[in-house]
Amino acid sequence: MEERDNNVKIHVSNLKKSFDKLEVLKDINIDINEGEVVVVIGPSGSGKSTFLRCLNRLEHLTSGKVVIDGYDISDEKININKVREHIGMVFQHFNLFNNLNVMGNMILAPTELKKSTKEEAKTRAMALLDRVGLADKAEYFPEQLSGGQKQRVAIARALAMSPDIMLFDEPTSALDPEMVGEVLAVMKKLASEGMTMVVVTHEIGFAREVASRVVFMDDGYIVEEGTPDEVINNPQNQRTIDFLSKVL
Repeated sequence: MEERDNNVKIHVSNLKKSFDKLEVLKDINIDINEGEVVVVIGPSGSGKSTFLRCLNRLEHLTSGKVVIDGYDISDEKININKVREHIGMVFQHFNLFNNLNVMGNMILAPTELKKSTKEEAKTRAMALLDRVGLADKAEYFPEQLSGGQKQRVAIARALAMSPDIMLFDEPTSALDPEMVGEVLAVMKKLASEGMTMVVVTHEIGFAREVASRVVFMDDGYIVEEGTPDEVINNPQNQRTIDFLSKVL
């Protein structure tokens, strides 16, 4: 483990990521503190999702360093699965197992990874489903749920591993507009409870209301970052101004 500032949960320095000759992340540097909600915005193709996937090494880093809770995950020798146990990830398309009911989805990782017995996992799963308003859907299969319900189950499933950090990759972009609110409400509650969160989203309203920091990415770089007021209401960089003029 590395020496680190106790408050820094995620340290990223000189991160670069290429797919063959395509350079997607060009030089990313950021520190994210415990309890911060960092919302990453920017145009499609700017590298936002790739950046997020590098934070739990779903993408291998081309160069640079990512340190999570003191563990340097850019080091190939690190047990990445152990580090991932502390990082919840919520995807755009839910990624639920369709052959398992909601409860089966919830208890799979905690029991497989020997974090808890089946009974303990079920008790915790029910508490988490209750928290996201879906305690009555434990026996349902994913195909019986709406998009918003699936995404709330996906969030509860990620929380079942008691993560320290939650990563959200455009969690509302596959949802019908009327279902977006129910998912954002769960995320707002998590943020209010002090969860460290990194959220890639197009929901500027959510960024304005919940983010401790907004990061604007374009063309593989962090172009601008600051409080929601600074970045959304008073952007300084022309690229940020142009982007926001199209989405606000």
